[in-house]
Amino acid sequence: MGVFSDVRESLLYLFADVIGEQDDTPPYLPDGLPEAVVPIASDGIHLLIEYQGTAYAKLYVDRLRRFVGKRGVDETMLGEIARLMAMRMSYQDPIRIAQQKLIELEIDPDTPRADDIRKFRLDELIDVLPAVVAEPILDLLDRLGWVHKRVSVHFNNKSRLGIRRLKIEASLKRWRRYSVRYAKERVWVERWLHMISRSLAKQPASASEIVQTATMIQGYGDDYRQGLADWNAIIDGLAKPTFDGVLALPDLAGAVAEARAAALPDPRQAALKRKIAEIRARVPTDSNAAAG
Repeated sequence: MGVFSDVRESLLYLFADVIGEQDDTPPYLPDGLPEAVVPIASDGIHLLIEYQGTAYAKLYVDRLRRFVGKRGVDETMLGEIARLMAMRMSYQDPIRIAQQKLIELEIDPDTPRADDIRKFRLDELIDVLPAVVAEPILDLLDRLGWVHKRVSVHFNNKSRLGIRRLKIEASLKRWRRYSVRYAKERVWVERWLHMISRSLAKQPASASEIVQTATMIQGYGDDYRQGLADWNAIIDGLAKPTFDGVLALPDLAGAVAEARAAALPDPRQAALKRKIAEIRARVPTDSNAAAG
């Protein structure tokens, strides 16, 4: 029943999108939004409507509303939350790259034509499919040892055939909300926002630094995976233990900044792990015991 329900929901969403039954009314800005944040949030809404649709932009507004008027959140911090959340919610995947290529042509038909070749892992490509379809394929690739196999994908706007292919790839956005990747990104954004809220409650001076950790995760491929792994290492090694009261870091913001500076493009994370261990070792043992 679970699989059938997932397929049914995906099909309903697809057909509603095709025949125009979805509510296409753009969301209103949250009440009480500071004037300085209005253009940032407006840009975020327009970006996410283009990226996915009005329902996705409404999710953005709902998330932003949590921080409007929240104690410790000034207009500068709120503006950064609005900017970085829009950036992370419009994550790079093959669908987005195809969208951008088409938008470039729409804005400037004389834009230089090219065959843009990008490298993806097979699991990155499969992750854009609905979970009910993707998961069996990922299981098969895992058994074959091909999950991490790299393939070249052509984003070609030089010919009619290439442009037609871009349109087909971009049209897959209607399935994105049911994809494996979307589920992962949704969990990440919610955790980032949760860590911001915890920092405001437990150590307000660190909140701005926690907000800025979103910049660690960008792009696609190896850079994306490295940034995500480094972010999790810093949050799990420094921020969460501090918020949980098991690590008495007096200056979490400084510790996070120090750890971020140590992060290198190293899948083993050797330098970052050493730095996190060094920071934790500087906290007196009796302070940790007292905090716990």
